[in-house]
Amino acid sequence: MRLALTFVVSTLLPCLWAFGASAAETFTMTTISITHVKYSPAVGFEDFTANFERQCGVHDVSAYQNLLADPAKTATAEQVIGKQEGPSGFMIFAIYDHGSLLNIKKAPRKARQYVVGNPLIAARMTEHDIRAALYAPLRVLVYEDAGSQLTIEYDLPSTLFGQFHNVQVDEVARELDVKLAKLVQNSSSPQHHKP
Repeated sequence: MRLALTFVVSTLLPCLWAFGASAAETFTMTTISITHVKYSPAVGFEDFTANFERQCGVHDVSAYQNLLADPAKTATAEQVIGKQEGPSGFMIFAIYDHGSLLNIKKAPRKARQYVVGNPLIAARMTEHDIRAALYAPLRVLVYEDAGSQLTIEYDLPSTLFGQFHNVQVDEVARELDVKLAKLVQNSSSPQHHKP
């Protein structure tokens, strides 16, 4: 690990300086510990993804971006954002179909990456530490493995945001742990499936 880190630093620093960074500027690299969640429920890919998407709203920044520019309209912006939440409290920012992408390699898979979050929740963290914006929104990967077993993977939010060592951020991040786990569990439940 030390050799790899030394290689990365010795490779990156000359690149930064080549683009105008001076030797007096600071450059740091920190190793953090992340808890990775992997869950394989007894439900099919189509049912899970349909349930997952049904529990999330759809994020539309164009519906409120102009409102944020006017301090007198921020309360309205907050209301607009709130209406985009799904039952889970999350909204989908993007869906990347990595499975279909593999058609270019003649090896399609069932695999989708979901970018999910909630700007109102994000703001509760970034007001205390703007660096929390690095991990908001979150990512969830849903795929079938080689044996057609559904698998869901994501990094536990509290361990992503915990690196900032901010009590207020940590509190919100633990809420996200629970919300995300509930979203995944509910998406695995037949009772959330509509024929």
